[in-house]
Amino acid sequence: MNEPIRTVGIIGAGTIGASWAALFLACGYDVAVHDATPDAGEAFVRGYVETAWPALSELGLVKGGTERISFHKQPEAVAECCDFIQESVPERLDIKHALFARIEPHLKPKAILASSASGLMVKEMQEGFKNPARFILAHPFNPPHLIPLVELLANERTAPDVLEQAEAFYASAGRVTIRVRKEVPGHIANRLQAALWREAIHLVKEGVGTVEDVDKAVSAGPGLRWAVFGPNMIFNLAAAGHGLDMYCERFADSYHRWWDDMGAPRFTPEVRAALTSGVAEEMHGRSVAEVAKERDQIIVGILKAARAVREAKR
Repeated sequence: MNEPIRTVGIIGAGTIGASWAALFLACGYDVAVHDATPDAGEAFVRGYVETAWPALSELGLVKGGTERISFHKQPEAVAECCDFIQESVPERLDIKHALFARIEPHLKPKAILASSASGLMVKEMQEGFKNPARFILAHPFNPPHLIPLVELLANERTAPDVLEQAEAFYASAGRVTIRVRKEVPGHIANRLQAALWREAIHLVKEGVGTVEDVDKAVSAGPGLRWAVFGPNMIFNLAAAGHGLDMYCERFADSYHRWWDDMGAPRFTPEVRAALTSGVAEEMHGRSVAEVAKERDQIIVGILKAARAVREAKR
């Protein structure tokens, strides 16, 4: 029988790790944190949690308090006391392998170690373990205390019950999980956003639109629909009740023409300069913190509105 999860570890307390810490604290777990910085990430994480707390409260996710957090200078200390560990150290195999080899002897027998890695593959990261049976990928979207999605991936070297336990754990934290059924670079969600961004960059590079107008084309257009349903369901609803097959038949020539004309830009110095100057103009003199605050406020509003609609239908 699986033991209940009471203490959650955060190893790697940058932006992603701090956001995870805020979420798990809000959900009532004890949280143990380690970061490679001299103060084990304490100053940054405490500040991040304080900033995130109002949004978590507004979403009704706060069941615990911010006092249930501890900071540890050695990752072994986190491994020894935690039932579930969310690893978010830098996206480099050498760093991850060194960490895994270091903490593996100290992990509880039934503990799950989940990596937030956005681009590395499970089979690559597993090479850092003698026995990777309790290791999985659990990739969030930034900021994970607000964006519900968590992509889960295991393979034949993973113990049979680990994914199910992880799904239940993330559900307890209000997350929405999907399983990546076949391992590919970038998983699912990152590949989708990479495909969109590639064409967004191409449109800027070719002078079709400014950085700001291309961003507006997404946020004021399809982005609103995608906050409700994914593209397959959206197009299923766009064929006057005849469904996705009819939509594909009706618009095949158009899509084939568009796809054939899409670009494949690279981050040359010229492209980077154009994007950087364009997004600076789009910020209209605001700081990164101000824009991030606006993003979070809008995300909270969308989540609350979606929840209200779904609860009213029950």
